[in-house]
Amino acid sequence: MLNFDKDRFLTIQGGAVSMASDMRKLVGELLSSGIERVFFMGTGGVQLLTLPAIELASRHSVFPISAALPAQVVLAPPAGLDGSALVVLPSLSGTTKESVELLSFLKKTGAKTLSLTGHSDTPLAQQADYNFTNFAEDDTSSESFYLQTLLLVLAILDERGEIKHYDRIVAELELLPALLADAKAAFEDEAARLAAEIKDETYHIFTGAGSAWPEAHYYGMCILEEMQWIRTRPVHAADFFHGTLELVEPGVSIFVFKSEDACRPLSDRVENFARRYTDKVRILDAASVKLPGISGDVRAMISPILLASLLERLSAHLEVLRDHPLTTRRYYKRVEY
Repeated sequence: MLNFDKDRFLTIQGGAVSMASDMRKLVGELLSSGIERVFFMGTGGVQLLTLPAIELASRHSVFPISAALPAQVVLAPPAGLDGSALVVLPSLSGTTKESVELLSFLKKTGAKTLSLTGHSDTPLAQQADYNFTNFAEDDTSSESFYLQTLLLVLAILDERGEIKHYDRIVAELELLPALLADAKAAFEDEAARLAAEIKDETYHIFTGAGSAWPEAHYYGMCILEEMQWIRTRPVHAADFFHGTLELVEPGVSIFVFKSEDACRPLSDRVENFARRYTDKVRILDAASVKLPGISGDVRAMISPILLASLLERLSAHLEVLRDHPLTTRRYYKRVEY
């Protein structure tokens, strides 16, 4: 596979799933000590990676688990940000400016803080009340954060008795790193073909629903826009027919991401419409990935992880074909803003 280190990938994703036991123990201690609500507060794309776990919680529990943007919280904090709250701060670098400022702000509220970082010698890792560090880099961070936040929410649901088969689910997730590596290999030729097909295109609509929607948003915004300088329009499949459909015409590129959860019909609806009016409908379907040993209920939880792994292969080929390294930036962390 092009520019892919399998051993490195397995180590990073294996590190994410290995956190399950420690996370479960910490969640038990926090909830028994009086934590009554959880906020996920990540800056930029990493916040999108927390949304599938939050949505999973909303379908199983009335326990308050929500998302908020750090830069906005310090200006207009949400209700309940006090000693009964746990704030989860994911950050690959551990140095994200807005998140570091948020952590300082949170110390004044009495809220407990848990950081999820890719590096231990950083402000967010060292100054939060609790920390889990799993080394990762941009090309491996999506799956890692999806897994970590999923495990954290599963631990909350298990502590509250709101989900069945927790131990079996975690055992199956432990199989996932090797299965993801196999999925990448199986998708390699298609990734190369698709990259060659779209390398000169300048605009794409990205859509999806359920747990696939955050990955559609993430890939459009954080990969194609930030890392490739390609214009995109991420739109939830439920909103597609309330504006974006009027932009569809021959030659318009539409990426439809499909999950294996109850919201899949919303993506099907967009596909069925788009194929009538444009010749450029690209489907990425989590159901296409072979996952021996993974049950249907677990597959429904991990669609964005599967999609992220396949899309990394697309990105690897795109940066080569477009002679535009994924690390190239004009403004991000290069100028004052």
